Amino acid sequence: MANNFQKIIEQLKPETLKPVYLIHGTEPYFVDQFVQKVIDIAIPDFEKGFNEYILYGKDISLGDVINYARKFPMMAEKQLVVVKEAHLLSDLNNKDSLSLLENYFKNPLASTILVLSFGKAQDERKTWVKAANTKGETHNFKKMYDSELPDFIMAFCNQKNLKINPKAVQLIAEHIGNNLQAIHNEIEKIRVNLTEGQTIDAEVIEKFVGISKDFNVFELQKAILDKNVQKCYQIVTYFASNPKDNPIQPNIIVLYNFFSKILFAHGSKSLNDQELARAIGVNPYFLKDYKRGTQVYPISHLMRIIHVLREVDQRSKGIGMGSLTEKDLYKDLIFNILH
Repeated sequence: MANNFQKIIEQLKPETLKPVYLIHGTEPYFVDQFVQKVIDIAIPDFEKGFNEYILYGKDISLGDVINYARKFPMMAEKQLVVVKEAHLLSDLNNKDSLSLLENYFKNPLASTILVLSFGKAQDERKTWVKAANTKGETHNFKKMYDSELPDFIMAFCNQKNLKINPKAVQLIAEHIGNNLQAIHNEIEKIRVNLTEGQTIDAEVIEKFVGISKDFNVFELQKAILDKNVQKCYQIVTYFASNPKDNPIQPNIIVLYNFFSKILFAHGSKSLNDQELARAIGVNPYFLKDYKRGTQVYPISHLMRIIHVLREVDQRSKGIGMGSLTEKDLYKDLIFNILH
């Protein structure tokens, strides 16, 4: 998805912009980035005051949108009409209004660039949505899978001419999660603090993002593979003493995914490394950890670990928690994993 999005963005040029864009989907970051790119390139800065209209769905109707779109630009070749949060348009479910919009999509004004940006996915089977493709484009940007985050992070850093090592990529992906805007913001924060030519590594992440390079779930996975009891307990004690920065439930999910992928690798020994990395959704750089996991943990042990993780997840949500603390849950978890 990250690569596809980048290709779509790169194809946007002032001279080739279409008269209609219908942008929607479940990934708001891609929707917002697309719309902002069109805003940046559609109208020269000195014309924006006369020929650029940024509207919001909650304030207008489809009739208003069409009226703006049918205006002619003032002393210029093009005008830009952007409707953000278009899913909040007051008459979006009105058949007559949608019919007018559909007719406009089929015969748009050549001097107008109309962008409808929806904050949720639209039904692409509906005729008015299909009509946007008559002389324009429709883009449905879907939420990325967690396994796609490392590629997104690396692609974003490449776009910004930043060097980042695989461990730093993994730290960002695991600790920020599937929030592309948050990832964007953190990398931008790092970028302005880097010296020229400096690589983003674990130390940089710790300094500017606040993720400990020594006490994080990624290091916990490594300690579990090493069966380093002392290191495991050091890390989970740190987690328990800093619950705001290290909430237990996301860490359980990461560990659950980690062991599930090791279990999958057990049954996929016929695949080569590239195929296996793609199948379990990890960067090939980290594949050695999962293959090593198959040597350290037999299938029966992995099944028991996954069962324990489910139990701990339930307890962390208050089910059968009793007088146990978060620290107790972590310690029980590590004991059951390692013994």
